[in-house]
Amino acid sequence: MKIAFAAPMTGSWATAQGLTRIAQRAEQLGYHSLWTYQRLFAPLGESREEGAHCVLDPIVAMTHLAAQTSSIRIGAAVLNMPYAAPPVLAKQLATLDLFSGGRLDVGLGLGAETEYAAVGAGTRDRGRRAEEFVAVLKTLWTAEVAEHRGEFFTVPACHFGPKPVQRPHPPLLLGARALPALRRAGRIADGWIASRSSDPATLGELLATVRGAAEDAGRDPDSLRYVCRASVQVRPSGGAPFCGPAEKIRDDLARLGELGFTEAFVDLNFDPEIASVDVDAEAALGRAEAILEELAPAAAHGLTRD
Repeated sequence: MKIAFAAPMTGSWATAQGLTRIAQRAEQLGYHSLWTYQRLFAPLGESREEGAHCVLDPIVAMTHLAAQTSSIRIGAAVLNMPYAAPPVLAKQLATLDLFSGGRLDVGLGLGAETEYAAVGAGTRDRGRRAEEFVAVLKTLWTAEVAEHRGEFFTVPACHFGPKPVQRPHPPLLLGARALPALRRAGRIADGWIASRSSDPATLGELLATVRGAAEDAGRDPDSLRYVCRASVQVRPSGGAPFCGPAEKIRDDLARLGELGFTEAFVDLNFDPEIASVDVDAEAALGRAEAILEELAPAAAHGLTRD
C-alpha cells in the first residue's frame, strides 16, 4: 500500500510557506502524493470542527504545490461537482495537469448540502448529474472534437484544449459513502476515496461494494485505486483508529492495506493541536514535520512509495 500526506489546508499552518515546507519534506521522505480538500464555509451553529471555518481553495493550493515540487503526485479529496460547471473544471484541471507534468489525481464528490444554496445547486437528481458530469470531463479531455448533449449538460461541438498530459486523462476517483455513490465509483471511476466519516469497522464492506460494482460492470476491480483518508492524531495514548503513538498509527495504516486499500493518506487537518488558528504556525509545522518523519514510508512498515 502506498502512503501519502495531506497538505496544510486549514489553521495557522495553512500558508504558502507552510504548503511549501510540508510538500518538499514529504517529497524528500518518499511519500507517494499530497492531498487537498474543498470546503467553502461552515454555517453558524453547525456542529463541525474549527477547521471547516477557513479552508484554502484546493485548486489554487494544488497549483502552488505543483510549482514547489517535482515528482510527488498531487490530488484533491475531493472537489465538489455541484460547485462548478464541467467545462470550467475541465479547463482548470487540464491546465494543472500540464503545469505539474502529469502528476494530478482528481477526486470528485457531491459536497456539503449546507453549501448548496450558496452555489445555486440542488439535491434533486444529483447522482445522475454527477455521472453525467464525469462523462463531460472525459469527453472534453479525450475527444478531438468534443460534444455533449445530455439531460443536464450541453457542450456544442468544439475544440477543447489544452488536453491533460496524462492519457487518456488524469485519474478520476469518486468520494463516496452512500450505497448508490459507492456503486457509481465502481462502475465509472478510476477508483474510490473513502469518506473521513466512514466507520473504520465497515471500511472493508464499503470497499467490497465498490469492487462488486466494478465487476458487475465488466471491469477488473484490481485495476481501480482504493484510497483512504486517515485523520491522524499522534498522542501518547489512544484507542480510537489513527489516534495514539506513532507505532499504533503505523499498525492502523497497515490494516488498511490488509483490507485492500491501495493508498492511504495521513491527514492532520482535523487535529486541533495542529490545524487550528490558535496554534502557533511554527509550532504546528514543527510538529507536522516530526509526524512526517515518524510515519514516512518504509519497507519495514509495509508502506512504500512505488
